[in-house]
Amino acid sequence: MALEMSAFEIGKVVFEISIIWFVLYRFSIFVKGTRVVPLVRGIVVLVILFSLTTILNLEVLNWILTKLFAISVIGFLVIFQPEIRRGLSKIGQTYFDLFSPVPEEGIVHKISQSLVSLAQKRIGALVAFERGVGLKTYSETGVRLDAVVSSELLNTIFAPLGPLHDGGVVVNSGRIVAAGCIFPLSQHLDLDRSMGTRHRAALGLSEETDAVVVMVSEETGKIAIARGGELLTDFEGQDFSFVLKNILQQPQKKTLFYSWRHKK
Repeated sequence: MALEMSAFEIGKVVFEISIIWFVLYRFSIFVKGTRVVPLVRGIVVLVILFSLTTILNLEVLNWILTKLFAISVIGFLVIFQPEIRRGLSKIGQTYFDLFSPVPEEGIVHKISQSLVSLAQKRIGALVAFERGVGLKTYSETGVRLDAVVSSELLNTIFAPLGPLHDGGVVVNSGRIVAAGCIFPLSQHLDLDRSMGTRHRAALGLSEETDAVVVMVSEETGKIAIARGGELLTDFEGQDFSFVLKNILQQPQKKTLFYSWRHKK
């Protein structure tokens, strides 16, 4: 019986260590390249100093560090609110896409046709396909349209010097929900400096939600697709409409913490 209990205890310890290792590993991936990294280093330094002051019985320094820790918690919540919100939203997302709407093939073809036309003219564009996570918060920052998708309407929205040109378009259930929307910019520090605001907005929205975001660069005339914090710019000779349709039909891969990778 003692041996059985011993084996059980060993298994429990191994299980707990595995969970702690997994959480720390996913957290390290989540904060990699963000503003949180310098903060984590600072916290490690403070913990070491706090331990030393406790061991050496330096009461004054220990009291100062204790108060500093309390202030740091409040500062952390205020300064890193975007990162905390993004992390919590990822935890809250389900691992299944059973209720994610898939646009009709005809709708995807119309949008693809319009974006290819805009790319050829080097006219910037930004279109987000709403999936399992609602985009109402971002739709409300723009002009509500609730219009049927058409190439002509998209070309008009993104026409240079137009009032809605610089914002993004939200598409859901085959309709253009809103235009001129403001999307969150990616906060990652290791992005290519050549990336403009549209690249960062596309990545930012795909980081915080499960939306598939398509953007057209004004500078290069190239089309890119952002999904799950990844940016796909090379379609390997395949038709853009075909690639977009396949991505929209694929289930969104979700993890406990967001894993960011920039794919060239």
